[in-house]
Amino acid sequence: MTAPLRIAITSGEPAGIGPDLCAMIAQKEFNAEIVVIGDPDVIQERAEQRKLPLVIQAFNSESTETHQPGSLKVLPLPVFTKVICGQLDSSNAQYVLSLLDTACHGCMNGLFDAMVTAPLHKGVINDSGLSFTGHTEYLADESGGDHPVMMLATPHLRVALVTTHAPLSAIPAMITEDLIVEVTRIIDHDLRSRFKLKNPKIAVCGLNPHAGEGGHLGTEEIETIIPALEKLSARGIHVRGPLPADTAFTPHQLEQSDVVLAMYHDQGLPVLKHQGFGDAVNITLGLPIIRTSVDHGTALDLAGTGKIDDGSLQTAINLAIEMAHE
Repeated sequence: MTAPLRIAITSGEPAGIGPDLCAMIAQKEFNAEIVVIGDPDVIQERAEQRKLPLVIQAFNSESTETHQPGSLKVLPLPVFTKVICGQLDSSNAQYVLSLLDTACHGCMNGLFDAMVTAPLHKGVINDSGLSFTGHTEYLADESGGDHPVMMLATPHLRVALVTTHAPLSAIPAMITEDLIVEVTRIIDHDLRSRFKLKNPKIAVCGLNPHAGEGGHLGTEEIETIIPALEKLSARGIHVRGPLPADTAFTPHQLEQSDVVLAMYHDQGLPVLKHQGFGDAVNITLGLPIIRTSVDHGTALDLAGTGKIDDGSLQTAINLAIEMAHE
C-alpha cells in the first residue's frame, strides 16, 4: 500500500492567528498526513481558548497515517519567549525562521512532500536585527531556487508578479528585460509541470497607465516590456501584452488568459483579493519544492478571539496535496 503524502505546515508568527489556524484545520479531513511545525503548547492553548477538541501527537517520521480529525501531529519547536496573543516579540523572530528552515529542509531531503505556510510578520523579524524580505525570497535562498516567483490563485484567477515586496519608487529600475523574460519563463515552466497546462496563456500588464499610451505616459513598455515579450514569443511562450492594467482583468481578457503577470505587488493583487479573499492561495514558483500559503497576514487583533476563517489555509493545504500528487 502506498504511503500517503506528507504535508508540513509552519505555524507562523506565534502571536498571530497561525496557531489558531492550526488548531482549526486539525478538525478537518485531508487526504494526506499533516504535520504542523511549531510549539505544541501554544497550539494547544489556542485550541482550549476556542473550545476545540484537540489531541496533539509528537511527529514520528516512521508514521504513515493519514490525518485524523481532532488530532494533530506536531514536530515540536519551542518558542523562545512566552507568547501573548496579539503582542509581537522580536525574541521569537529566530523561532519563526526556524519553522521555515525545518519545513524547507524537510522538503529538500524527502521527509515532506510539500510545505504550507501560515502567516508571519516581516516587520518584527527585521526589528530583531535579522534581514527578511518575505517567505518567497527566503525559501528561494534556503532551497537554491532558480528564481522565486510569487503567484496567487483563486478557483477563477491566477496573478503572478514580476517584482514582489519592494517600494513603489524602486519598481521602474527593477523591471528589466532579462527579469521579465526569466519570470515569464518560470511561470510557463511551472504551469506546465505543476498544473499540467499544455500551452499556458500569459497576459502581461504594462507598468504605466494605459500601458504607456505609446510613450506619452512612460517609455518602459517600449524600451523594456515589448522587447522582452518578443523574445518570449520567439521561444514559443504564449504571451500577450503589454496590456493596460485597468482592463487586463476584464472578463474578455481573462477568458484568453491562464495567468495575468503584473509588474508589481499592488498592481495585480488587489483585484485577486477582491475576487477571492479567504479562498486564495499564495504559490511560490521557481523552487525545487512545493510551497503554498495563505493569502492573508497575521491578524494580530484576531489571535485567540475565535473570529477567524480558516478557508485560505484549507485551500492551500488541498492545493499542495494536489500539486504533490502530480
